[in-house]
Amino acid sequence: MITFDNVTKRYPGSHEALTGVSFSIERGDIAYVTGHSGAGKSTLLKLIATIERPTSGIVLINNQNVSKLKEATLPFMRRQFGMVFQDHKLLYDRNCYHNVALPLAINGITGHEAGKRIRAALDKVGLLGKEKAMPITLSGGEQQRLAIARAVVSRPAILIADEPTGNLDRNYAADIITLFKAFQQVGVTVIIATHDALGQANLENKVLHLNHGKLASLGLENAEATA
Repeated sequence: MITFDNVTKRYPGSHEALTGVSFSIERGDIAYVTGHSGAGKSTLLKLIATIERPTSGIVLINNQNVSKLKEATLPFMRRQFGMVFQDHKLLYDRNCYHNVALPLAINGITGHEAGKRIRAALDKVGLLGKEKAMPITLSGGEQQRLAIARAVVSRPAILIADEPTGNLDRNYAADIITLFKAFQQVGVTVIIATHDALGQANLENKVLHLNHGKLASLGLENAEATA
């Protein structure tokens, strides 16, 4: 489903954020991208989500070469993805319901169908009773759950999260990881970038460990080592 073949990403006037990275993630996998701050985790996620394109090498998403896609086709490709950002990117002048509604509105889904999807997404993350609440009134864990609801409301095939538990205590972090695993269990491919594996990874999880832009280790056997 997702394949990187000797991928390098170099920003103008900067060092290489990623160097010669190769791996594959299958449909329905849950994968952790680990590494120190500045290791290249966010860059890797942006390449997967087609927000960035590689400087060299090949990125395949569902057998489509991202580098060869026309700009006009990228918005359609991106509809496959749900993104959970490190800083949430919530709209604090809109209530929970309207925050989750935003991706649907962009895709032209409104009315009864939108309402049904929004309430289902809020229900999945345990916020159905707070659809009229403003984000500022939510706890940090609840804000993260709201961001997840917004990411999954469009029913993406791939859910990508950048440091989704970085500002949460360990109990909240465990709850968020459990929530991601629940989406994976119904067929969603889940990719989580984190400075470590949060103690949640086990031998059933794939771990991609980055070190200064290079893939230092790959595979199931590294899960415990990076936790």
